[in-house]
Amino acid sequence: MNFNAQLGEKAQFVNHTLQRLLASQQINSDLKEALTYTLEAPGKRVRSALVLWCCELVSGQINHNAEIAAAAVEMVHTYSLVHDDLPAMDDDDFRRGRPTCHKAFDEATAILAGDALLTLAFEILAKEIDEPTVAVRLIGQLAEAAGPAGMIAGQFLDTRTAGKSGIENLLSRVEAIHTNKTARMFQCATACGAICGAAEDNQFKCLCEYGLKIGLGFQIADDILDVCASSEQLGKTAGKDAKAGKLTYPAIVGIEKSKQLAKKLADEAVALLEPFGTKADTLRQLAIALLERTK
Repeated sequence: MNFNAQLGEKAQFVNHTLQRLLASQQINSDLKEALTYTLEAPGKRVRSALVLWCCELVSGQINHNAEIAAAAVEMVHTYSLVHDDLPAMDDDDFRRGRPTCHKAFDEATAILAGDALLTLAFEILAKEIDEPTVAVRLIGQLAEAAGPAGMIAGQFLDTRTAGKSGIENLLSRVEAIHTNKTARMFQCATACGAICGAAEDNQFKCLCEYGLKIGLGFQIADDILDVCASSEQLGKTAGKDAKAGKLTYPAIVGIEKSKQLAKKLADEAVALLEPFGTKADTLRQLAIALLERTK
């Protein structure tokens, strides 16, 4: 099975889990419609697939806890997209090829739908994970990665203007934005998969470093696509970063240097997988696929 087929298989698995979990919740029908709309948007499910692949790598199989952790990670990621698209943030009308939540419904519904997904993620971890110690570790990982010292920190910095700093300060700032806003959630996904698979300490450390590097590389590639790809390719409005004066690697060092940085991160991520041998080939393919994606 080729890599895209493997990713598609994992995405379908996660979609079924999300549908099952959402159907089991006693939620207002109008709010549930908004949650269903956002969760069923055609995403690649890379972060949730990472949870499953990392659990499978260290334990040989995908277990129930990994299934739940993958769904929780996807809920938090989807919440972040819903809020990121709001007028007060990136103000985008399209996401994943269709109207954003606040356009399909209204701003209040989008805010509350995002809030609901965020809190539901922690509820399912607390209720569905079958080992209390594993549940606590997963909740801690997700809260730290998505919270005020992680994704929220990156998003907050992203809303601030760059000021008149020199290039070194700008590079440091953009790395802080991208690491927190994007890479920390990739790292969280690999950590959660490792935890669910009862990884050894050295395995856990390698996978966490791998996740951080591919996450930062993913964001650099995303910034390049924002410059080079069309809105139709991306499924969202292209060229918004430059128009908004956002700090990105292409804006600071140019397209070619950005491509070199992304390639270097992918190579370093692949090197971290050496202790796992051929069992980690899918994760190796992922690092390259994220680098070469066109949408």
